[in-house]
Amino acid sequence: MSMFCYQCEMSTPNGCGSNGAVVGVCGKDENLSRLQDLMVFGLKGLSAYREHLNELAPEQTKNVDDVMSETLYFTLTNVNFNFDDHIKQLMKIGSAGIEVMDKLSNAHTGSFGIPTPVVVPQNMVEGKAILVSGHNLDMFEKLLKATEGKGINVYTHSEMLPAHGYPELRKYKHLKGNIGKAWFDQVQLMKKFKGTFVVNTNCIIPPKKNADYLDRVFTCKIVGIEGARHIDNDDFTQLIEKTLACEDTNMNENLTLTTGHHYKTILTLAPQILDAIKTKKIRQFFVIAGCDAPGKEGNYYREMAEMLPSDCVIITSSCGKFRFNDIDFGVIEGTEIPRYLDLGQCNDSNGAVEIAKAISEALDTPINDLPISIVLSWMEQKAVIILLALFSLGIQNIYLGPKPPQFVNEDIFNFLAETFNLHLTGNAKKDLQNLLLTES
Repeated sequence: MSMFCYQCEMSTPNGCGSNGAVVGVCGKDENLSRLQDLMVFGLKGLSAYREHLNELAPEQTKNVDDVMSETLYFTLTNVNFNFDDHIKQLMKIGSAGIEVMDKLSNAHTGSFGIPTPVVVPQNMVEGKAILVSGHNLDMFEKLLKATEGKGINVYTHSEMLPAHGYPELRKYKHLKGNIGKAWFDQVQLMKKFKGTFVVNTNCIIPPKKNADYLDRVFTCKIVGIEGARHIDNDDFTQLIEKTLACEDTNMNENLTLTTGHHYKTILTLAPQILDAIKTKKIRQFFVIAGCDAPGKEGNYYREMAEMLPSDCVIITSSCGKFRFNDIDFGVIEGTEIPRYLDLGQCNDSNGAVEIAKAISEALDTPINDLPISIVLSWMEQKAVIILLALFSLGIQNIYLGPKPPQFVNEDIFNFLAETFNLHLTGNAKKDLQNLLLTES
């Protein structure tokens, strides 16, 4: 991959120096440049969550804004900063990630209510329809209000699935169900779906210029696609008109998905969960989450989920769950505790930490000593900020895959492995054997 030198403002296969080290005007070695890449990608994810928070609670973004500006400044003038200084700055980004996710979670529940578990129809569509993909719940509520009583049904895609769990969103009767899986199935999905398609955040597959569905694609906020129509100032007039002019969509696969296990709802089950842990009904929790990517490598996460013993609970979030969220995992034997808990979107990843903190406090046990294993799928910026957030909390023994970020070289990975006991995923069966606690 090419490396960009932020000081010299140039990109070459090996940075400023021909041997892979940044040695020219910049004076930084490869490790520092790659750590800066990690910072910038972390800031991209952080800024995405900050944008959503700013829509709902703009007065709460200052600390996050300060970290973002400080870090960007850091990448401009850091010739005299060493490896440890870079790591400290990365941990500061991670801490800001925790803060923005906590505040965004509170802003979401304050605006739309606390999610509760709900069974959502999957791939069952009728009539005039709008399909919404992305993460933006503020825009989604405004769309539901604008389309109410218009003879239009609204459906979610990918990371919008958790919208069904929020009481103030699911009260709209024309919010009907979910279509498709993770973000990268958009092209194939739009060939079958006959209504309009709205993308409200960055998870998008740009259509080809001659795509026969391009005139049915709409974007909003910072999302832009050449040839698609953009929604400005929350004016959905053109979208509604186009939707009503489209063919009816008819899909009937008679499937369901479950969502709505927000951590604030899960914590109401705390007494039952603690009792199940103490009585050995729950052996272990597995956080299997993260951003999905195209390719067979992602089947690793389904294989692991399928192989988990019946006394293990899956905690998930983000779009990686679409690798296995069609499976009925049932409940822990002798309890009403679901074995599958969908905390929500990628920005709801803080929920797993909140659950772990509550269990840690109740059992008087450090988080890293709890029966909790973390297996993450990595794709892009939002996954980076989540990983940095976990590192900033001192969370260890994370399995990460299906491959490491390109900007993490051997030296950086060795540091992360030594400091945080970070592992790369390998064979699902062997990894599960290493992670699974023996029955006592």
